[in-house]
Amino acid sequence: MNDSITNFAYTQTRIQSPENKHLVESRIITGIKPGRWLESYKMLRTRCIHYMDAMDWKTVAVTSPMSKTGTSLTAVNLSISIAMELNRTVLLVDANFQNPSVCNMFGIETELGLTDYLLNDTPLSDLLINPGIDRLVILPAGNAVFNSTELLRSPKMLRLVEEFKNRYPTRIIIFDLPPLLTQADTLGFSPFVDCVLLVVSEGHTKTDDLKQSAELLKEINVLGTVLNKSTDNVIKFKENNFRLLTLQNSCGQQAK
Repeated sequence: MNDSITNFAYTQTRIQSPENKHLVESRIITGIKPGRWLESYKMLRTRCIHYMDAMDWKTVAVTSPMSKTGTSLTAVNLSISIAMELNRTVLLVDANFQNPSVCNMFGIETELGLTDYLLNDTPLSDLLINPGIDRLVILPAGNAVFNSTELLRSPKMLRLVEEFKNRYPTRIIIFDLPPLLTQADTLGFSPFVDCVLLVVSEGHTKTDDLKQSAELLKEINVLGTVLNKSTDNVIKFKENNFRLLTLQNSCGQQAK
């Protein structure tokens, strides 16, 4: 692994830098002043990376039991936080084909994405976007489709995942996926990534939903559970071998 990856010149990847005001409104950490919230994401990054390195894992899917727990927000901010490390690069893939939101969070306008690669053979070089952050590249979802489960499990998609994993030794690939209990996409795709990170929300995620998620993921490598919108500094939770990664979110806004 390289000691440092600091010099970047994106010659094929489109660069589209969002306005800082939009980053703040979306609660993306590059637009937020240093503080407890930023440090929470750095702590989450550190714990994820330590465990993934130990297991030689490169790909992680971010999901939740149900919607409105902050899954996309967690995927975006975790991606940025990892990209801040000088010896890492990150590819953030919006794999929520029915309700994509990653580009909206950055204020990026694009009509093409992963679905265009899978369905129309659009070159990846035409799809990738750098959001003005070194070492981070986004692969948008593209237009919403309804055969999303089939696309995620298609041989072409699985070959692409393997290519992502093997092309760059320093790269972490993060997939933003839909809720586990409302769509078949995540359950169908999760066996093809190294691990899953589950996002739950204090006061929103129901215990029965969490237990059902644990049962569905019992054959999957669960990296940990992020407790979003937490009001306590210490959260005790351990069930079905889930590791708890506590993320403080004191902004009090609705999660996306």
